[in-house]
Amino acid sequence: MGAAAAVILMKERRIVESFERGGATSAASARTPDELGVDPHGIGWRRLRDHAVVREASAGAERYYVDVEVWQALRRMRRRIVLILGLVILAAALVLAFSTSVAR
Repeated sequence: MGAAAAVILMKERRIVESFERGGATSAASARTPDELGVDPHGIGWRRLRDHAVVREASAGAERYYVDVEVWQALRRMRRRIVLILGLVILAAALVLAFSTSVAR
């Protein structure tokens, strides 16, 4: 499960980097996925569209751009989730270790 998540995150990052390299960071500079060499049918693309990181410049135009602020906010949120999850696991391990030593 963890390896699959890492692969998806890596694909997302590559898509965002392609948009940034292509200069497609605003509606005015939007490009087509083909121009950027991006697969618009993969899971990374879908997830970025769902999170509004990749946005369509105008309805039906098939030209997209990356919203850098949304991308940075999504990355910060993911880091917080990982930190909180790590703290919960650490707390559970400490409780387990303490309760095991008290029971003896």
